Amino acid sequence: MKRQCFALALLALAAAPAWAASAACSATVEANDAMQFNTKAIAVPRTCKQFSVTLKHTGKLPKNAMGHNWVLTAAADEQAVIADGAKAGLDADYLKPGDARVIAHTRIIGGGESDTATVPAGKLKAGESYAFFCSFPGHAALMKGTLTLGQ
Repeated sequence: MKRQCFALALLALAAAPAWAASAACSATVEANDAMQFNTKAIAVPRTCKQFSVTLKHTGKLPKNAMGHNWVLTAAADEQAVIADGAKAGLDADYLKPGDARVIAHTRIIGGGESDTATVPAGKLKAGESYAFFCSFPGHAALMKGTLTLGQ
């Protein structure tokens, strides 16, 4: 019995780092009806093979009035992606279809909804500047932040 308990304890300890690593490979970003994200910075650990961002809209307004998404691009591409997205419209989540500059994004969501984007860590480079923002027209002025690949 002691050996079984000891073996189970060792298995639990061995599994703990994997669980902790997977928990660190995700983030939740909240958006509200006042055009705000609850965070301005996200750090992705280098140990992640992929990183998930769940966007939760904590407001009440529908997506056609106060919709939000979470879009990740290289910082240098932010303004061009926003401009092209405005032309694409709500049905395209305010993103140019097939835009290679977009690393990851959620769909446009309204109050009470959520969506998740997966960022392949292989698309991120250490030392590179990345921006996340809401591409709904006019929202990126307030709803933006930075994403970095950790050391």
